[in-house]
Amino acid sequence: MRIKQVSVFLENRPGQISAPCRVLANAGINILTLSLADTQQFGILRLVLDDWEKGCDVLKQAGHLVKITDVIAVEVSHTPGGMASVLELLEHNKVNVEYMYASHYRQKQAAAVVFRFSDPDAAEKILTENNIHIISSVEEFDA
Repeated sequence: MRIKQVSVFLENRPGQISAPCRVLANAGINILTLSLADTQQFGILRLVLDDWEKGCDVLKQAGHLVKITDVIAVEVSHTPGGMASVLELLEHNKVNVEYMYASHYRQKQAAAVVFRFSDPDAAEKILTENNIHIISSVEEFDA
C-alpha cells in the first residue's frame, strides 16, 4: 500500500521553491504534504499530490527535473508517545528509515507520517502485523 511521491530537484537560491508550486497551482493540482531538504548547492522538494501523474507531467513540461518514488504513509496517534511507538517498533525490527515527514491527517487525533524505508516490503509487513494503519491512497489525506 504505497503512495507516489514527486521529488523536484531545485537550485538552492531564491524563487526556486515557489516556481514548482505555482506550476502545480496553475494546473489545479493540490499539494497534500511536502518536505524540503537542502544542501548548499541544491534542494529536493518532496511532494505528495492529489494527482501525481498530472503533477509530474506539468512539472516536466515546465522544465523541472522530477523523480517519482514509492513511499509509505501511516496514521500515527497525535498523542505523546505516538511517534515514538512507531519508531521503536521499526527499530526493534531493524527497519531503517531513510527519511520521513508529517502532515495533517483526516483523523482529529492522528497525523499522517510519510516514510521512505531502505526495505519497504519489510516495513509494510511489520506495520501491518502490528495493526498500524497504512494510508492506502491520497484521498485519505482529504477525507
